[in-house]
Amino acid sequence: MITRRSLVRLVLGTAALGGCDDEPLERPAVEVRYGDDPSQVAELHLPSGDRQVPAVVVIHGGFWMSAYGKGLATPLAADLAKHGVAGYAIEYRRVGNGGGWPATCEDVAAAIDALGDQPRIDPAQVVALGHSAGGQLAVWAAGRPAFAAGTPGARPRVVLKGAVAQAGVLDLVKAYDERVGGDAVQRLMGSGPADSRVSYAAASPYEQVPLPVPVALVHGTDDRQVPIEQSRRYSDAVRRAGGQVRLTELPRVGHFELIDPEHDAWVACRDETLRLLG
Repeated sequence: MITRRSLVRLVLGTAALGGCDDEPLERPAVEVRYGDDPSQVAELHLPSGDRQVPAVVVIHGGFWMSAYGKGLATPLAADLAKHGVAGYAIEYRRVGNGGGWPATCEDVAAAIDALGDQPRIDPAQVVALGHSAGGQLAVWAAGRPAFAAGTPGARPRVVLKGAVAQAGVLDLVKAYDERVGGDAVQRLMGSGPADSRVSYAAASPYEQVPLPVPVALVHGTDDRQVPIEQSRRYSDAVRRAGGQVRLTELPRVGHFELIDPEHDAWVACRDETLRLLG
């Protein structure tokens, strides 16, 4: 089970490493507010120069709970900016501070659409990258163009070119049944799948395959927080449906290495992200 202590330790560790970096970012992050709630905010980390650049929407995990925030995504967004693309670390309302279905997903959609107002961002070159619960949000967001009118997230202003899920929770029904994250899925959705079939179908990436854009999955074989079967099951479903998916399994890698900018597991995630941007 994910503990607050383990996530805090990771954030503090990466922040300390960033403070020792000999090549700091040339410019501070741009704050982007996409709503009135304190959680409806994002940080846009831009590479040097003035030209338009692709963007990566970095979506943190933490099982959709308010105890965890975009500080988990900021080091990754900053690292992406050092590699020539904009890193966009978003916050969103989570369970415990006004989030849950559909508010959490609606915030992610609104944060992505706000990129269309940023002059340095090429709106045709945007992908989403999400860790753990953020993986569900990233892949969900990539499917927005196919959503029926009136569905949360429908009619996007910014259409994603693809999505990368880092140990993503991609099948909400299976995660509910197996108590991935304890009662996290029920707290997100407000009830179990038997009572909310329509909502689960609208929120769970597994129910939406295949997407019209490619999806990359990166998962450690030693993950004890989100079972690797979540990625394998999703990958198998996409392949059966004729979609585009690529699964990278990292031997002897757990859950948190994927968001450690000093770890090779993050390099694998970053490489997959840049590959989707072409």
